[in-house]
Amino acid sequence: MFRKQECVAMLLAGGQGSRLYTLTQKIAKPAVPYGGKYRIIDFPLSNCVNSGIDTVGVLTQYQPLELSDYIGSGQAWDLDIADAGVHILPPYQQTSGADWYKGTANAIFQNRNFIERYDPEYVLILSGDHIYKMDYSNMLAFHKSHRAACTVAVLAVEPEEAHRFGIVNVGDGDRIAEFEEKPEHPKSHLASMGIYIFSWAKLKAYLEADEQNPASKNDFGHDVLPAMLKAGEPMVAYPFEGYWKDVGTIDSLWEANMDLLNPNVPLDLSDPAWRIYSNNPALPPQFIGAHASVQNSMISEGCSVYGTVDFSVLFPTAVVEEGAEVRDSILMPGVRVKAGAKVQYSILAENVTVGENAVVGERPEDKENLEEWGVAVVGEHVTVAENERIPAKAMVDAKGGGAHA
Repeated sequence: MFRKQECVAMLLAGGQGSRLYTLTQKIAKPAVPYGGKYRIIDFPLSNCVNSGIDTVGVLTQYQPLELSDYIGSGQAWDLDIADAGVHILPPYQQTSGADWYKGTANAIFQNRNFIERYDPEYVLILSGDHIYKMDYSNMLAFHKSHRAACTVAVLAVEPEEAHRFGIVNVGDGDRIAEFEEKPEHPKSHLASMGIYIFSWAKLKAYLEADEQNPASKNDFGHDVLPAMLKAGEPMVAYPFEGYWKDVGTIDSLWEANMDLLNPNVPLDLSDPAWRIYSNNPALPPQFIGAHASVQNSMISEGCSVYGTVDFSVLFPTAVVEEGAEVRDSILMPGVRVKAGAKVQYSILAENVTVGENAVVGERPEDKENLEEWGVAVVGEHVTVAENERIPAKAMVDAKGGGAHA
């Protein structure tokens, strides 16, 4: 028996994250580690719990194993509830055959039976690849007060960045007048955050119509929202003013981690009033050696630091040996940087070993042409050989590839 819910959340977590290259070869983008002890998916899941939404469907597709294992029963987020809770929803065999999710709208359409068993009035659609803290209950109240069919969360972005997003043009009374998907010449700088609240009866009708359209890409931004707008449905823009980061690229993932070290960035992960939950094993405290130097950094439980760490994020069980230097970098779980090695402006994936006196990454001021500079990435389980040099912008995977982004 399932408990009737006012609002059900559907979290889209099936994307490949191809722009993260070697970091997502074996895991889905929402499972990528972030901030020393989290994974990206912790943020929308925690937002749901803190907003009073306790029924969440997580739609998986690409490399779902580690993500599914990480979420488990949902206990880490207080979502292990018998008549609600968190549910993993992969594509499955149907009477008409098995289909991968063809787009964001099709993914929800394929799981309409899951939604229907809770008989909700509203459905919240979320993406699993954004870093932010947001009270969805305020957005739902906004949606109800405007008697909207659809509410789109929007964020003001820099005008030169607007072409990268779905842009919302707003008329009177927060009413959406136009929706442009990644326009070359944006008419406004209000970007869709990929967070939607729909009245379920309306959404169900438009999903069914979209599924019958052979020309559709089965995508919310490209198809469903424009169709609702064209039909004159009441659609409103909900303004969001907090921290929000799309971590779909190497640079944005690196920047989002570095933001945690900047006191001027409004993303406080220690706030007990809006806790970000994660599923991590208990580990001993970090150990900082007598001759170590640690500044402006986040050092997680289980780490051992004997060398120099500056403006960096170290995940659990990372080791920096004596004489090694780590600056402006992210070391994911199990990384070991050996004596004399130097890591700078880099992301090292899980269980990477950097050999003695090796150098990974370069500082931007050391490049004459800044277009040749970028964050270096070393994929999981790779061993960087003693004295080896990995240049800026390199992507090194377990197969020995050194392709550049």
